Amino acid sequence: MTAFLIVLALVALVVIVTLVKSVRVVQQQTVGIVERFGKFKTGLQPGLNLLTPFVDKVRYTIDMREQVVAFPPQGVITEDNLMVSIDSVIYFQVNDPVRATYEISNYIQAIEQLTMTTLRNIIGGMDLEQTLTSREEINEKLRYVLDEATGKWGIRVNRVELRSIDPPPSIQDSMEKQMRADRDKRAAILTAEGMRQSAVLSAEGQKQSAILTAEGDKQSRILRAEAERQARILKAQGEAQAITTVFNAIHAGKPDQGLLAYQYLQMLPSIAQGDANKLWIVPSEIGDALKGLGSAVGQVAGIAQQAEGNWEAPQLDNGQVPEIDSAAAPAAVAEADNAVREAIAAAESAAVSTRGQAAPSMPSVPPPAPTSQQQPPAAEPPAPEPPQR
Repeated sequence: MTAFLIVLALVALVVIVTLVKSVRVVQQQTVGIVERFGKFKTGLQPGLNLLTPFVDKVRYTIDMREQVVAFPPQGVITEDNLMVSIDSVIYFQVNDPVRATYEISNYIQAIEQLTMTTLRNIIGGMDLEQTLTSREEINEKLRYVLDEATGKWGIRVNRVELRSIDPPPSIQDSMEKQMRADRDKRAAILTAEGMRQSAVLSAEGQKQSAILTAEGDKQSRILRAEAERQARILKAQGEAQAITTVFNAIHAGKPDQGLLAYQYLQMLPSIAQGDANKLWIVPSEIGDALKGLGSAVGQVAGIAQQAEGNWEAPQLDNGQVPEIDSAAAPAAVAEADNAVREAIAAAESAAVSTRGQAAPSMPSVPPPAPTSQQQPPAAEPPAPEPPQR
């Protein structure tokens, strides 16, 4: 009984081992290489696969996905005998797992060595400046050579990238100095260009400003001249109207010799005033003026007795021309005589005070007293003083 159980256990164990050897699960994007007695039999596709136990064996498992391999920096000499260090990255994919397994023993190492030799060949025909500025050209050449060489291995090179190209430290220092000098040069050029543009724009602005200022000055002068012309015309018209009004008023009032002599004597104190007056001369006509003022009958030579002509009196605000009160004529004459005497006294005192010595005295002429047989004529209304021209 015990022996039977042992045999049964051994049979079960053999069945389990056989099932394990017969069943193989392959992952997605992976191919298994099956060998039978050391010879290639078939390739296992992703999923569940059955094998002949103890006869078939999965020798290799090939990853069919695109792979990325970064190679360490390699020293390469350029055409101008400068050592540069290049770090590259290869993107490849296995197309034929059978060839990738049996055509080459280690395709990754083969790709690395092929990349190194191809880089040396390509960089050896370029100088340093071309090497630094021709990355795309180097990548394309390198990809083409690698793809052509690895095609028989069942591998396709999709892309090659140069991660870094490092020249020697001394060359880097020289390049940095050159780049700094170039940047300083470009900065100076841009600064000069900006200053030139600024000067041009400033000159254009000043030109436009001067033109606008000249135009404004021209318009301003034209307007000022026009305004001055209008002002002079209006002023002349006003003066003409004022002279006409005063002239008509004077002649409409019909002034006599007494009024003109009174206004003549009122100007004597004004003549004597002033610090610059050293000598005061009394006109000879003052006697005739006083006689004419005292008697109100005589005449002063050169002055007409009565103005002739048809003159209209100016209209006042209320449209009425004031009338003369004939009853107040004697009082007006007496008041005029007193004003004449006061004017003469004031003129004499002003002349003495200005020149520091006594002025020639004038004999006071008392006005003749009105008699009962002769009544003084009615005083005419004083005419307004004509404007000084």
